[in-house]
This record gives sequence, C-alpha cells and structure tokens, in this order.
Amino acid sequence: MNEERRRELGQFLRDRRTGLVRAEHGLPPIGRSRTLGLRREEIAAFAAVSVTWYTWLEQGRDINASRQVLESIGRVLRLSPAEQSYVLALGGHAAVPAGGTAVIESVPAHLQALLDAMDFPAFAVAPDWGIAGWNAAYQGLYSRIAEVDPAERNLLWLVFTDPQLRQMLPDWDITSRNFVAEFRAEAGPRLGSAAHTSLVGNLQQESVEFASIWAEHVVLNFSSRRRVFIHPAVGKLVFEQHRLVPSDVPDLHFVMYVPTEGTPTGERLARLGA
Repeated sequence: MNEERRRELGQFLRDRRTGLVRAEHGLPPIGRSRTLGLRREEIAAFAAVSVTWYTWLEQGRDINASRQVLESIGRVLRLSPAEQSYVLALGGHAAVPAGGTAVIESVPAHLQALLDAMDFPAFAVAPDWGIAGWNAAYQGLYSRIAEVDPAERNLLWLVFTDPQLRQMLPDWDITSRNFVAEFRAEAGPRLGSAAHTSLVGNLQQESVEFASIWAEHVVLNFSSRRRVFIHPAVGKLVFEQHRLVPSDVPDLHFVMYVPTEGTPTGERLARLGA
C-alpha cells in the first residue's frame, strides 16, 4: 500500500468513525452529545483488533491490513457496499483493471463505430475519466467537446472548470457531488498514481468547490439516473443516464443519455442533428 493510499484510508476511517451515532452501537453518550462518534478503542474492541494497531491504521502507518480485518472494521463502521469496496481497494485487496493506470486516449475503431450507431448522446470514459471518444449526438449536446484541449478533456475536470457546461446543468450542485463520489469509488486502486495525483491536485487548486467536496470523502457506486440539461439552442433536455462496459475493453465505460419518454427531448435532439 503506497503512502497516499494509507493516508486516504486513515482519513476515511476517521471520518466514518467520528460520524457514528453511539446509541446505535449500544454505547452511552459522551458528555452532553448523544451523537458523538465512537472512540478508537471502541472500534478496535468491536472489530476484535488491538487499539494500537487500529490507531496506526488511522494514522496511515505502513502496516498490512488483511481483507478479513478491513471487512470487520467496515461492518463496525456500517459502511455501504460502495464504501466497503473503496476501503478494500485502498488496502490493496481489489485488482487494478487490466489497463492499470495507463491513459486511454482514443476508442478502438469497432467501439467508435458502436458509438456512432447510437442516435442519442453517448461518450466513452477512460479509467482516469478522460473522455476518449464520443458520437455526433453528444457533440450536438455539448458542442465544445471537440475544441477542448485533449489534456483537459476529462469529465471531472470539465464539470468543475467549464462555465458553459455548468450553465447547462440546472442541478449542478447535485451532479457535481455525485461525480466526485463516483470518481472516488473507482479511484481506490489508482490512488497515488501520477495521473490521479495530478488531476486531483490541479482540481483542488482550480476549484474551491471541488476541494470542499473532495474533503468530505463521500463514496458512491455509479447508478442510472435522470439527467437534465438546458441547451442554449433547443432548451430543456431530459435523459436517463446509463453506463455500458464493453467486455473486450473493460477499462472503457460508455455513458449514454437516452431521451426520456413523454418529453420533447428526442424531437429537440433531432433538431440539433439537422
């Protein structure tokens, strides 16, 4: 486990420990507060590990934590499945995808053909959330995509730094938080890589909002959901967002915006295409 992953694991465990409700664990309040989190020694006792070892874990010391121990701590902390997977990845118990930390700059021709065959907006996201490919409908939705410097053509970067994209998202506050939480969930095995460190560091400097959200350590798995855009030419567009993982290139994720039935989204997309 590299130093950055150890540090992130320790901070994440501390945040979750201090946010626990003592009464839910059958423990009396401390002082006047009824919701003050658990002490380290209480977590250690529930997880059947030594207090010293658990303290070192939170301090980011160079120690080895087995999958079983991390799962036990996760149960005590009442982590969600996404949070538990994140902790295991930080602890070195999740396989790095086949592409490792390599940057994927373009989509293989056969997969680009699949993107082009879709009549709704779709794009391909690399492991670092770089946008590696897109179709004509997506460029109609977000016209700047082809103009963006390839070094900045990253979904997370654009959400926090592109004013035009922000204006198109009426629920930007919610969307941006979801993206950060999903990015964090997927980044565990890559934490400490040069590409990840550079992206997060640059975003923290560029966006106060990103820095604040990143510090909250929220972790969420991707889920299909409703997405709304306000397009400057055709107005409101309502989609269902879905994700597809090609079996032959699992490091790439296709993100697809399917027009919601009962809305004029399909018709307005056709106008953009025309």
